[in-house]
Amino acid sequence: MDATAGAGQLLAISDLHIGYPDNRALIDGMRPESDEDWLIVAGDVAETVADIRWALGTLASRFSKVLWAPGNHELWTHPSDPVTLRGVARYEHLVEVCRELGVVTPEDPYPVWHGAGGPVAVAPLFLLYDYSYLPAGSATKAEGLAYAESTGIVCNDEFLLHPDPHPTREAWCRARVAETERRLAELPADLPTVLAGHWPLHRHPTEVLWHPEFAMWCGTTLTADWHRRFRVATMVYGHLHIPRTTWHDGVRFMEVSVGYPREWRKRPDPPGRLRRVLPMEVEAGDRGAAPGVGRGRGGAR
Repeated sequence: MDATAGAGQLLAISDLHIGYPDNRALIDGMRPESDEDWLIVAGDVAETVADIRWALGTLASRFSKVLWAPGNHELWTHPSDPVTLRGVARYEHLVEVCRELGVVTPEDPYPVWHGAGGPVAVAPLFLLYDYSYLPAGSATKAEGLAYAESTGIVCNDEFLLHPDPHPTREAWCRARVAETERRLAELPADLPTVLAGHWPLHRHPTEVLWHPEFAMWCGTTLTADWHRRFRVATMVYGHLHIPRTTWHDGVRFMEVSVGYPREWRKRPDPPGRLRRVLPMEVEAGDRGAAPGVGRGRGGAR
């Protein structure tokens, strides 16, 4: 592990989607308040390697440390991207890009935050999903997908996110979960953690989706107890485009996404606000949202 002394803030954001010009412009306002600030970027920066490189490189030039976890959009083999790598090869290429930029990835030693609220190991995660968040009434992936298709809610991952050389996305997920679980278990037993990934570790954040069938593409039951097992101070995630804070088993879950312009324009808060993970921010409603609060997302993405 890398131990770095300092103060400042541990900040987070996700789902920048800078392919949208209005979102790309938000990057200019993402600046640290001190020379010691760290920034977690929890996936869905963009679909092309060039855009990902530009955004992470820009942020890495400003913040003391940037940590990146991939989202599904980075893993897409998108027709607009001249980089045509698929699956594991694409992910490994993005890891190398990040290392060139000095950005911490899920493949690197977990750095230890020694600022306010520390020491805490900060672990960027790449776990994917395995279709185990099934819709009500579905017992298998096939039944769940059939139901989702009947509602018109199918994630674009089905067409653009390739698992090569794994036979399926769920097989890739299981491999990622096993390796990540091994590494987390090797951390000191008295060291708290901040786990930061694109997909939440637990299903409860998906309960407010307008389209609950979209939860199939939002995580795995294999990590349902990780927030307890690995001494999690905060679980940082994105993907749902429902920025909010909830609590489960006494653990804080922070959804830190920007989302698409059509989504953030409807919100009272200015877009692109960096969320403070440590020292812990205190907000109205920080004990969780009512069932109808923050509902959004869940279309064919």
